[in-house]
Amino acid sequence: MSEGQSEPVIKMEELTRQFGDFTAVDHVSLSVSRGSIFGFLGPNGSGKSTCIRMLCGLLKPTSGAALVAGHDVTKSPEQVKRSIGYMNQGFSLYRDLTVEENLDFFGGIYGLGKKLKERKDTVVDLVGIRNYLGRRSGQLSGGWKQRLALSVALIHDPDVIFLDEPTAGIDPVARRGLWDLLFALAGQGKTLFVTTHYMDEAERCNEIAYIYLSKLMVRGTPAELKALPEVTPNGTRRISIATDRAPAALMALKKQNFTRDATLVESEVHLLLPKETSNEIVESVLKEAGVGKIGIRFVEPSLEDVFVTLTRSLAQT
Repeated sequence: MSEGQSEPVIKMEELTRQFGDFTAVDHVSLSVSRGSIFGFLGPNGSGKSTCIRMLCGLLKPTSGAALVAGHDVTKSPEQVKRSIGYMNQGFSLYRDLTVEENLDFFGGIYGLGKKLKERKDTVVDLVGIRNYLGRRSGQLSGGWKQRLALSVALIHDPDVIFLDEPTAGIDPVARRGLWDLLFALAGQGKTLFVTTHYMDEAERCNEIAYIYLSKLMVRGTPAELKALPEVTPNGTRRISIATDRAPAALMALKKQNFTRDATLVESEVHLLLPKETSNEIVESVLKEAGVGKIGIRFVEPSLEDVFVTLTRSLAQT
């Protein structure tokens, strides 16, 4: 898989973390190019957050090494912390302080001094939170809390920003707005390391790594991962079936011997089946089940298909 051509700003070599007999992160090696949006995906409990905590200098690795913005996470954790921004999935700022007081407090922690006003104006305008400066942070909606959390993560102008499930629990409009901000930051040369469970967000990443049960399983661009042979095995194809009775169509198709995989996507059935199984056979099955108004077209695999396939295959080994 492609490693990218620009300078790596994050580099892990055999990074490992154990808690007693339990291995949370197992010999993970990868690099992240400067100015990229890097997606770090995997099921709950796979080791994503533990890995981020080590990269942020918050948790010492058991073995292996990692460099972030040129600093060793084991030897220089404080320098790492000053070079990065970190935004987690839970709102962890001071709820009784106003938006501006939170920015002032964290700007003071980073020792911005005379630069604080300039940095505060910059992030407030970038994130669009100026009208809320006097409001207590605990009174903000979920989307605006995340914008404030991003403002705090940016207050010291870090090169690298870690975002651990940054859009969890916020509405679609707020999610879109937050991602627009992330694109703007990447356009400024910032490096974003993002974990997410939303596949539409993963599609927006330049490159993706998939971790499962503490091990790095695969990495690449979204297009490279969709092209993996195990996702659409040789001799199979994927089709999308539009019908006015999609749930009934799904149930009927799941009973067929030719069905390799089937799921609903936006009210259409996505079906993986052998190439030799014709569309006419599929239509006849559906008509027998009382499903009409059938439209069939070819579809590429989605990232959801990729990770469902990988997770199922790994769970069986």
